[in-house]
Amino acid sequence: MVNLVAAQKPLLHGLMKMAGVVPHTVEIEPGTVMNFWVPTETLKKPQTTTNATKKLKPNKPVVVLIHGFAGEGIVTWQFQVGSLSKKYAVYIPDLLFFGGSISDNPDRSPRFQAECVSKGLRKLGVDTCTVVGFSYGGMVAFKLGELYPELVRGLVVSGSILAMTDSISHSTLESLGFSTSSELLLPTSVKGLKALLSVAAYKKLWFPDKLHKDFLEVMFTNRKERGELLEGLVVSNKDATIPTFQQRIHLLWGENDQIFKLEHAQNMKEQLGDKATYQGIKKAGHLVHLERPCAYNRCLKQFLASLHADEDQK
Repeated sequence: MVNLVAAQKPLLHGLMKMAGVVPHTVEIEPGTVMNFWVPTETLKKPQTTTNATKKLKPNKPVVVLIHGFAGEGIVTWQFQVGSLSKKYAVYIPDLLFFGGSISDNPDRSPRFQAECVSKGLRKLGVDTCTVVGFSYGGMVAFKLGELYPELVRGLVVSGSILAMTDSISHSTLESLGFSTSSELLLPTSVKGLKALLSVAAYKKLWFPDKLHKDFLEVMFTNRKERGELLEGLVVSNKDATIPTFQQRIHLLWGENDQIFKLEHAQNMKEQLGDKATYQGIKKAGHLVHLERPCAYNRCLKQFLASLHADEDQK
């Protein structure tokens, strides 16, 4: 029987190509490869079969979109790519163990994900960029901004936190009625996937069970490694610190987010200081960029425009 989710992939790939981005595999280090969706114009096809594809520097400001835990890059950001690609060079990495990105390195921390994204972007000719991160990808984005201030000129984060501490992990899971992060984020049944969607979305979504089964089969691969990623996410309260960021940071939130509620965004804004701004989108939950893409894209583009206006004045 045809997997309906897998059958949609060629269509989504075609839409991405129409928007000007195509997949490209980058070797980060021996044993570690990452798939990036990159602007078509930055890849120059080889003249002969022996030549490697030449990477050209982007000629527009770069925006890097980093996905969350329940879907790979272009699935997460399908409504943002076309909206951004006329004015910006859009890069979408698939984090390790998503979308064909793999590694034999045992490190499962957000720091290692950030290091790999940074190396991949530099190999693709990216010198500076604005990073947009959602949920798990937001934690990777924060780590990118902390480690590589010369690369990351600004951050936009939705539905995420600086670090998943013991206390935040416990209180969040308890409030949602789940015992572990894997139970929430790595469902093994239609019932589990429905439970995840019910807390992630503002409006109650209905899909036939067949579609849920197909989504589980296609989107939740590499379960062992992803479970390890969740384990590598949690840090002890005593080890948690607030980094000093050099970039402007915009917290763009669904006001009805049940996973990382408004209080998390407001607390982060206070912790991050004057460089942080907050903007809420009404009638949207954790999946704000998918539920209200027009409002999300409008807010995102406003921040990007202000960021580049500030740069031009320096």
